[in-house]
Amino acid sequence: MSMGSSFRSGRKHKLKAEINVVPFIDVMLVLLIIFMITAPLIQQGVKVDLPETKKTQKLDQSKTVPIIITVDADGKYYLNIVQGTALDVGTIVDMIKTRKAQKPDTLVLLRGDKAAAYGFVVQLFVTLKQAGVDDVGLMTDSPKAEKR
Repeated sequence: MSMGSSFRSGRKHKLKAEINVVPFIDVMLVLLIIFMITAPLIQQGVKVDLPETKKTQKLDQSKTVPIIITVDADGKYYLNIVQGTALDVGTIVDMIKTRKAQKPDTLVLLRGDKAAAYGFVVQLFVTLKQAGVDDVGLMTDSPKAEKR
């Protein structure tokens, strides 16, 4: 017997073209766990301390996502549709008018920090009313005793 004949054993093996998915599943499970742990830690928007009121109305967000304008303690304006960027009143009004033209039933809500000067919130409120945005609401927190 020669050397070449020992490698050829009459039977031919076909190559299998299958992907081993077990390592892929392992990686996906690790990523899923990482995202499940980090998702609650991510803070959305600007941190403000809302004033408290006794009578509050729950917001039904199943219809449309509202536009939320945040006024921080320094008097800077932020939009929830533009993450983390302070905007001037004119830009905010233009963006809201554009969104309202596309979806007229979109709610506009103001989140004013209780340490913010009253004039900043009123200025924005009046400017929105003058621009034709009639359904502007104010966001508040319920008292600490009612929170669960």
